This record gives sequence, C-alpha cells and structure tokens, in this order.
Amino acid sequence: MTQRGQVDTGGSDSGNSRIDTGAEPDAAPPAVPPEPGLSSAEVAEAVARGEVNDVPVRSSRSLAEIARANIFTRFNAIIGVLWVIMLFVAPIQDSLFGFVIVANTGIGIFQEWRAKRTLDGLAVIGEAKPTVRRDGRPGEISTSEIVLGDLIEIGPGDKIVVDGEVREADGLEVDESLLTGEADPVVKRPGDEVMSGSFVTAGGGAFRATKVGREAYAAQLAEEASRFTLVHSELRSGISTILKYVTWMMVPTAIGLVVSQLVVRDNDFKNAVARTVGGIVPMVPEGLVLLTSVAFAIGVIRLGRKQCLVQELPAIEGLARVDTVCLDKTGTLTEGGMDVQAIRPLGGADEAYVRRVLGALGAGDPRPNASLQAVIDACPAPEGWRTTGTLPFSSARKYSGASLDEGDATHRTWLLGAPDVLLHPGAEALAETDALNERGLRVLLLSRAAGGLDGPDPGAGAEPTALVVLEQRLRPDAADTLRYFEDQHVAAKVISGDNAVSVGAVAGKLGLPGAERTYDARKLPKEPEALADTLDENTVFGRVTPQQKRDMVGALQAHGHTVAMTGDGVNDVLALKDADIGVSMGSGSEATRAVAQIVLLNNSFSTLPSVVAEGRRVIGNITRVATLFLVKTVYSVLLAILVVLSQTEYPFLPRHLTLLSTLTIGVPAFFLALAPNKERAQPHFVKRVMRYAIPGGVIAALATFTTYMTARAYYTGPDSLPAETSAATLTLFLVSLWVLAIIARPYTWWRVGLVATMAGAFLVVLAVPWLQDFFALRLVGSVMPWAAVGIAVIAAALIEVVWRLVDRRLPV
Repeated sequence: MTQRGQVDTGGSDSGNSRIDTGAEPDAAPPAVPPEPGLSSAEVAEAVARGEVNDVPVRSSRSLAEIARANIFTRFNAIIGVLWVIMLFVAPIQDSLFGFVIVANTGIGIFQEWRAKRTLDGLAVIGEAKPTVRRDGRPGEISTSEIVLGDLIEIGPGDKIVVDGEVREADGLEVDESLLTGEADPVVKRPGDEVMSGSFVTAGGGAFRATKVGREAYAAQLAEEASRFTLVHSELRSGISTILKYVTWMMVPTAIGLVVSQLVVRDNDFKNAVARTVGGIVPMVPEGLVLLTSVAFAIGVIRLGRKQCLVQELPAIEGLARVDTVCLDKTGTLTEGGMDVQAIRPLGGADEAYVRRVLGALGAGDPRPNASLQAVIDACPAPEGWRTTGTLPFSSARKYSGASLDEGDATHRTWLLGAPDVLLHPGAEALAETDALNERGLRVLLLSRAAGGLDGPDPGAGAEPTALVVLEQRLRPDAADTLRYFEDQHVAAKVISGDNAVSVGAVAGKLGLPGAERTYDARKLPKEPEALADTLDENTVFGRVTPQQKRDMVGALQAHGHTVAMTGDGVNDVLALKDADIGVSMGSGSEATRAVAQIVLLNNSFSTLPSVVAEGRRVIGNITRVATLFLVKTVYSVLLAILVVLSQTEYPFLPRHLTLLSTLTIGVPAFFLALAPNKERAQPHFVKRVMRYAIPGGVIAALATFTTYMTARAYYTGPDSLPAETSAATLTLFLVSLWVLAIIARPYTWWRVGLVATMAGAFLVVLAVPWLQDFFALRLVGSVMPWAAVGIAVIAAALIEVVWRLVDRRLPV
C-alpha cells in the first residue's frame, strides 16, 4: 500500500509529516496491486507453531521478582538471623523487631505490586498498535499479536516493532540512531532490511516480519537502547552510599559488642545474647529503603490516576531537580488542531486554482497531521487530480513537494513549506509573512517548483504562488503551567521548527517571560560554549533542526543545567533521548514514546507540575525520614562502642528499642514520607542528611549513656539492671521524640497531633501495668526518672542549638 505524505512543514513541531518521495514522471507509473498479507488461516498456523512476537512490551518486574528483591536484602538477612536466635533464647517480646520487618517487607511488596499494575495498565493504554495487513485489509493489532510473515504498514513517526524486509517503499527513510548512534536517516528500498527499534522519519511503505519474539535479537537490543534510563538518581545512590557506610561501622562494632557481652562480662548466656542482639538490631536502618520504595511507588500510583505514565521510577525525582525545560511548541503550548485563517494568492494567482492545488496535496495523505488537516478542511480535493510523485518533508529542508497530474494532461510540481526558506531574502512576500508571524500566526508558502523533485535543490528558483495562513489553537492550561515553572525558578526554552517570531508571539500570548527574546536557529554558533551562552541569553528559538535540538540540550547540560525536554514528533527523538528527562505526549509518535521517561497519556501539558510536585514530595520527605533513621543508627553504634569501652552490660533489650523505633521512627516516618511537601529539591542528599544525623546521634548516645551510668551508680542490688534500663530508655525516648519534633516542622495540626500521639503512646506503656511487664519498663523512685528527664531536656536543647549552627555554618 502506498503511504501518501503530509505536506505540512511550516515547522518541524508535529514531526508526523507523511509524504511520499519520488521524481516527477512524464506519465503516471502503472499501478502495482499491493500485497494482501497473510490470510487468517496462515496467521492461525503461525500462532500454532509459536511464531508470535511474544516479547513483553514492558520491562517491569514480575510479582516474584518484586518479592525476591524486597525479601532477599543484605539487612533482611542480618535481621533474619538475629530474629531466629532471639526466638530460641528470649521471650517473644524481644523478637518483635522480626515481625516488624516481616510487616514492612509485605508493605513494600504490596505497594510496588500496585505501582506495577498501574504502570502496566497505563502502558497498555499508551501502547502503539501497528497496522498489519491481513486478508488484503489493514487493521491495528497489538505488538504481541504480530506473527512471522505479517505485512506491517509504516509511515513517519512509526517505530519498527520487529525485524523485517521492506516490501513496499514510497520515499521511505528510516532513522536507526537508537541502534547505531548515527543520526542521518537511511533510505530504504524494497528488499532492504529494517531492524526493530528504528523508526520512520519520512515516506511510507510496508515490510514483512522476518524475525519475531525472542528470535529477533535486534528487537531486544533496541528495546534496551530505546528505553532511556536515568543515569544518576541522587536519592537512590545516596541511600546506597549511606548503607555502605553503615555496614562498615556496624560490622566491627557488632563484633566488639558480642565479645564484650559474651566473653568479658560474666552474664547469664541468654540475657547476654538478648542484649547483644538489642545492640546490633538498631544499627540497621531497615525501614529507609522500604520507605523510599513506597514513596516512589505511591507517587507512580498518584500520577497514574492523572494519566501520566512514568516509564521509570527515578524519573519522578529527576523532573523535580530540573532547572531548565525545553518545550516543543506544537502539542505542548498549542493544541494539535489548526484552522486556515486565510489563503493569500501571490503574483496574480487565482485563489480558486490555489485551493484546488492545496486540496490535491491534502488528498494524497491518508493520515494528515494538524496543519494539513486544516488545509483539507478548507480546501476539498478536486476531481480528476492525481499525485504522481512526492518529496517527503525533511526537518532540515523545511518543505515538502508533490507532482500533480491536474487531469487535463497538465503536470506541475509544487512545494509547500517555510516561506523564509523557499523565498530569497529580498522577496516582497517575506514582509507580509513577518507581519503575520508577529501576530503568532503560522504561515506556509505554496510555490511552483522550477524543476523536478529529484534535483539537489528542488526549491531553487521556485515561483511563489500563495501564502497559507494558519491559526494555532493555544492550550488553555499552558499559561498556568508556564507560570508555575516561573514561580519555581525553572527556565523555559521554546525550541521549535517554526519561524522564531511566530513562536515568540505565541509564547508571548501565554505570558512566557522573555518571549520577546527570539533567535533564528540557522544563526546559532556551532561551538558548544558559545551555543550555551546564546541559550542562556534567549528564550525562543525557531527553525531548529532535529540535530540542533540535540546539540542545544547538550550545551545546556554542559553549562550545569538539569534539562527536561518535551515533544511529540519524530524530530524530537534525539533531543528527548539525550535530555536528563524526556517527556512525550501520548498522542505523539511511537518513537518519542519509546525514548521518553514520562508519557502524558492525556496530552495535557498541565500534568507536568503534578510530576514536579510528586518528585519534590518524595525527595523532601525521604530527606526528612532518612535523618530519623540515621540518627538512630549513629546513636546505636556509639552506644555499643561506649558499652564495649566501659565493660558494662548493654542497657537495652530488643523490646525496648523496638518500642522506641516504632514510636519515634517507624510510624511517624511512614506518615511523614507520604505527606505533602512543596520544598524545592536540593542537591547533595548524603551531606544534607549526615550533617544532621551525626551530631544528633552523638548527642542522643551521650545523653543516654550518661543517664545509664548515673543510674548504675544510683541503683544498687542484683536486680537493679531493669531500673537502670528504664531510666536510660526514658532519656533516649525523650531525645528521639524531640528529634522527631524538629523533623516534623513546619507544624500543621496533623504533624503536632502525630508527635503528641507518639508521646501519649509511650506514657500509656509506662502507666499500664501489663504493658510495663511486657516491655520490662518500670521507673523506680522519683529522683532517677526526673534526672533522666533533665538530661533529655539538656540534650534536646543541645540538638536544637547544634542543628541551627549547622544550618548557618555548614550550608550545603
């Protein structure tokens, strides 16, 4: 089947230009009947033989893989061994930490499974369905339903989904950059091979599937190459770094604690084991990784409800760190639809004849884009006219062409594209074009070619015939979204294939700051440093080629910017792939959706602020709760070291630290990690967390150990250890509660209620007799408990002062 092409090309924004290529013939070539494709019986036989393209369209983990990843972790192994030991040597109260780990792991598996279902469901909605010809009729099917030998029709923007051999080609050009890294499109003719993962940039045709499923090695390679992966997730890599440091601290400290409790001290064996485990368990920040995964997963679910497909979880974080967003005008600032406002003949041309020419150009494309659809709506196809040859649109060339048989033995060749490309600099029509562009209107030039379409420069000497004035429909939500980015100090750069003045006028209508600073990309410097300076100084860029878009993204990154790129056309693919975060519209070409990390299935630019907000919520909240977890790790390690050096019993049983961790970290962290948070994402995650966690943990450990040693001197007798432990527990709880109170700022009613509820729960444990027995907590007398409170108050005040000094003296 012949795929006729799109003749729009006032710009490269849509990227879906469909137009055939070919030289102008003297006479129309004889019609060649298209191949019918496989019959239903042949398809059934192929399915029975297992020759089906059964490679999963998404690379999400299975439920078994999710469970395995959450269960078999380094820290779960440590906690699991200690739990088994405690089940044999101590009461069930001292084994509660194991049940907490089981519950946390279950929550993690459930949330990630929910996120997987959301992602997979959205992926099905956003999945492109290739057109396959069977029984002589084209129809859309799922990629997984393609069988060996299927005849698949393709056009610009379509991704090659399986390996195959070209059977029909009408100016077919394929971009194989996702496989080879070479950006120049490759012309394909019947008999040539096409590989999965490449995509069509111009022309159309059909190819027969020669390799499907896991037989198509190129398909697997392309799926990996085309799925952009966030190279650096500061949050995840930061947590990995922290866990590595924790392991280094934990191993020697735990060994020293074991030796001191089991060998040096002449303790009862079971009690010594229990207190040894009680010293090791709190060193492990076991809930930190869990809460990070849960926060990301819930973010995915929330965005999924807004029809936003996040192809990879760290993309949420990445967009929150973006400081520059490059916007493709069409489909982002403007809606897909356009209207022909006027057709202005030039040089005495007859408007009725011009309309027939435009109608014939539109009739040649079975799948017109927005610009050509507007022309088709305004100019019906004339009877008896026929397209005999076409030249596909090129983003570098900025125009397309077609040879028309006008039905009366007259053959003429026409070009439709950018006026400032087809006209010479002094042309009279350029002044009129500039005036229209300044009003934000899009202008195409219809001109009659001086020669054929197969020459080196078909546009040379073309005779201007008419201006086609198109009015673009602004997205109603674009102005608010641009205002949001301005408020968040995110610079917006409009990068378009259209005339810069026209794009600037559109951006100005939407209130984009700096919209008057327009720049013609044909004059851009080629040196990366000079290019980056130009990008920093200007806001709107027109006549940008696909390679320039890629270069511009690279130049901005070289200047230290974190760049997001939005787009929906095949001409945006290279820039989307190179950007830190690629954002594609759901209605965009399949190629753009393949390389983007975030796909807006509802095609709404206004969804982006929600993605930014989710990322900021995750980053800000995980930074908060990481401080909670690591304060505990620091004071646990230091307490163990102090116990080893002083040759005393470890003050706590596992049940005490399970209670403290639950009330001051576990439960509060869960609420804080999922709370709203609009703080702007800050870099240097590890430094930001550790500069609070280390002094906080040191002060908490010293205060607790001071209370413990004071209680050892105050209480006497063989049964004094429980009283000493209770006093130390009181101090540690109060200090940890104050750390929670600081982390919970700024206060809202529910944050105050959260801290108060945790304090009340601890008071209940101290007041209810059976809970006192269960947790082995009983405050003896009044002097030592009040001394414990006094030490905790001093420690809390010291943490407050030190953290404020850290903010002033050690800014990140």
